[in-house]
Amino acid sequence: MKLSDTILPVKGFRVAGVACGLKSDNLLDFALVVSDVPCVTAGVFTTNIVKAAPVLLGMERLQHHSDAIRAVAINTGCANAATGEQGLQNAHATAKAVGEKLGVDEHQVLVMSTGVIGTQLPMGKIHRGIDLAVAKLGDDWATTAKAIMTTDTAHKMASVTVETDKGSYTITGIAKGAGMIAPNMATMLSVIVTDAKLAVGQAQMALQQANEATFNCITVDGDMSTNDTVLLLANGESGVDISNSRDLNEFVGILTSLCENLAKNIARDGEGATKLVQIHITNAPDKLTARKIADAIGTSPLVKTAFYGGDANWGRIMAAAGRAGVPFEPNKAVLSIEKIGGKALILFANGTGTNYDESVAKDIFAQSEFVVTLNLNMGRGYASVWTCDMSHDYISINSHYRS
Repeated sequence: MKLSDTILPVKGFRVAGVACGLKSDNLLDFALVVSDVPCVTAGVFTTNIVKAAPVLLGMERLQHHSDAIRAVAINTGCANAATGEQGLQNAHATAKAVGEKLGVDEHQVLVMSTGVIGTQLPMGKIHRGIDLAVAKLGDDWATTAKAIMTTDTAHKMASVTVETDKGSYTITGIAKGAGMIAPNMATMLSVIVTDAKLAVGQAQMALQQANEATFNCITVDGDMSTNDTVLLLANGESGVDISNSRDLNEFVGILTSLCENLAKNIARDGEGATKLVQIHITNAPDKLTARKIADAIGTSPLVKTAFYGGDANWGRIMAAAGRAGVPFEPNKAVLSIEKIGGKALILFANGTGTNYDESVAKDIFAQSEFVVTLNLNMGRGYASVWTCDMSHDYISINSHYRS
């Protein structure tokens, strides 16, 4: 199985991305994803207590209509978060307007929003976006992916067609995210569609497993959003039924690979980022210990600025690990770095720095992508997260976000 370099249309799905005035300069800012038939739909949402209106609506809809979803509407420019009862009414009104335009029940429509927190949706522009998007529904996934971007510098898409003894099915996904990215989940939106046939329980399990290993393993700045949502819609139009455990295991594996591609591209496109760094914690006492240490390293401003400066400052990495709130034995730990596909360079072992070649270490840290591995030598626990460096541009972007 290999992800496609181009986006593959999915049977029974149509999409559109348009500009309706939510952003200035006629930039794309509204998108629709529509299925010709009802979809089995799964969702995972932010764990932030302050949840945006579209998140609350989506969680409620999937409790009662997870086998009947027909459309997802996505707007940028306004998060519709911390907007009170009016925000909920606007989210419902958006779904209702989409449903009326498509000729489906409003309960079959989900909505997503991204942008500034605390502002109300400009409903006149939303209605204009709905009209424009419905008129343009087709197979232009690239424009649709661009229409959901905020501070992203590049749109994120992934696609794969799977050949089985029952026929073939396709999975295609788009995502956005660049800032306010932290595990559980990242500040991001993603819509993934497939023409395979799934039961509701299968879809939710598959998405949760894929999400846990991918979107829940990226960080840019350690901040969690109010709007994070990942949806999986399956309309069954390929005729391929995921009907047994072998088929389901294969589907989960492929879905996870697709989500990993999207997740890594979010981390790579972190606000002001110049480098993608994967952090492995190996041989920890347990998985939870490994994950807490990985998160502590991946979110440390001191570590991330060292990544940016190309400074192989192993002391910052070990210090971050040591404040993760879980016990380990520093004298047993081994810290190494490596280029992708390269040879590991050990920086720390036996409780102190090693006699490594500083020029080699700087060369690894100068790469646009590299790996940091901390082997605790205390068990079999493992965790891996993707993070990025933190540059001057991150401050510039976020100090003027509302203006």
